[in-house]
Amino acid sequence: MKSTYILLVLLGQFLAAQACSAQDNKTDDPFIARPYLQIGHTPSTETLQLLWHAPDASTDWAVDYQPKANGPWKKTALPTWVRVDVAGIEPHRVYEATLTGLTPGSRFNYRVLKAGKVVFTAEGQASKKADQLYRFVAFADIGAETPAQKKLASRAYLAKPDFVVVPGDIVYERGLISEYRSRFWPIYNANQVDTAGAPLLRSVPMIVAPGNHDTDTRDLDKYPDALAYYYYWKQPLNGITGTEGGPLIPTMTASVDNRKAFLEAAGEAYLKMANYSFDYGNAHWTVIDSNPYVDFTDKGLQEWIAADLARAQNATWRFVMFHHPGFNSAREHYEQQHTRLLSPIFEAGNVDVVFTGHVHNYQRSFPLTFVPDKKGVLLVSSMGAKMARGRVVNDQWALDKSFNGTTNTKPKGIIYLVTGAGGQTLYNPEQNNDPDSWQRFTDKFFSNVHSLTVADVNGKTLSIRQIDVNGKEIDSFTITK
Repeated sequence: MKSTYILLVLLGQFLAAQACSAQDNKTDDPFIARPYLQIGHTPSTETLQLLWHAPDASTDWAVDYQPKANGPWKKTALPTWVRVDVAGIEPHRVYEATLTGLTPGSRFNYRVLKAGKVVFTAEGQASKKADQLYRFVAFADIGAETPAQKKLASRAYLAKPDFVVVPGDIVYERGLISEYRSRFWPIYNANQVDTAGAPLLRSVPMIVAPGNHDTDTRDLDKYPDALAYYYYWKQPLNGITGTEGGPLIPTMTASVDNRKAFLEAAGEAYLKMANYSFDYGNAHWTVIDSNPYVDFTDKGLQEWIAADLARAQNATWRFVMFHHPGFNSAREHYEQQHTRLLSPIFEAGNVDVVFTGHVHNYQRSFPLTFVPDKKGVLLVSSMGAKMARGRVVNDQWALDKSFNGTTNTKPKGIIYLVTGAGGQTLYNPEQNNDPDSWQRFTDKFFSNVHSLTVADVNGKTLSIRQIDVNGKEIDSFTITK
């Protein structure tokens, strides 16, 4: 009996010591958000940007890295920083350092030093060249802090992608700084891979499009830490520049002080980073803000998309990414069809696949071509609503049902993928085994399990698999050129 008591005492002391140690480690952590990789404003196969968030204090930060494995260590230029000081959030700094001279497609090591002491180390992956094989993961509607989201973060990491794309709804519910801190950074940049998350962001860049939960909240007086999308992502600024209150960017509600705080922190990303494009490997990506506040009949936007795709005709693959799917068979959000208006532009630009989210399930269309009619759109609203809930676009489409992705791998038309089962509550599971409820353009529909998209590009062959949260393949197809 006495020995049992002693064991219990010792066990209690051990657990207390572990708890104190964990608390001490948490207190000693110099980061608000640990270092993560980005493609930057001007992507290159030999450069990446490294960002991290830290308290607002003068600190001697430095970054060392090995451009080649086992090679000599180099120092980056002195890290730069932007101060984020918005109401309701302790002021903090977003630091940035540029890693140059990387070997395309190779692994590299880096470390972050504070006051001369190494406080973070990781291995990264340099971007691939056009003649190299590469893999990317796509999933949307992710930052919901759910068990499924956390498991898919690990699943994405274990897939060993070269980069990750997110077609919107990066964090729920309003794209706030506070939501990033609890629902995003700890999960996608965890210190280990398990069911709670993975060290994904420190290893490969994540590239994102704005969704409604990212940029639709524009009342900075009510939510001063909203629009964090413009603070934390270092993505190209080569798209069409909007004007606040114009056809692409709605007006913010903000006091003089709140507006000033936002603009100082967002910098040139605001009005520019909603629409952009980039090249990776042998593919060109066009990223579009598809939120309903955008006027998709705007000639400036249409011309920018058309010109961007025209410049990309030497690329082997052309992908488009945005949040709101125009071709959706789920009952949820069915009426939000406004992005269908862009389909003729995509077809003229020889787009291969369009990646979307918003609808929390997985859907794959038959290869299709689409011609909107000349009668405009039908506005749909719920009773008493002051604004339209959606826009129905009447249409004529042609489907290539001979394409099966195995024996026939040359589609006639664009394949539209909805990969919105990234962690948020699933939509319309009752339709999973009810193909009579699907629209005629839908080939595959999985709404009863969370999942992500894994794409492998090997020259003129594109292989896509949809992997569920348990690691099971639920769909696959191949496109060749």
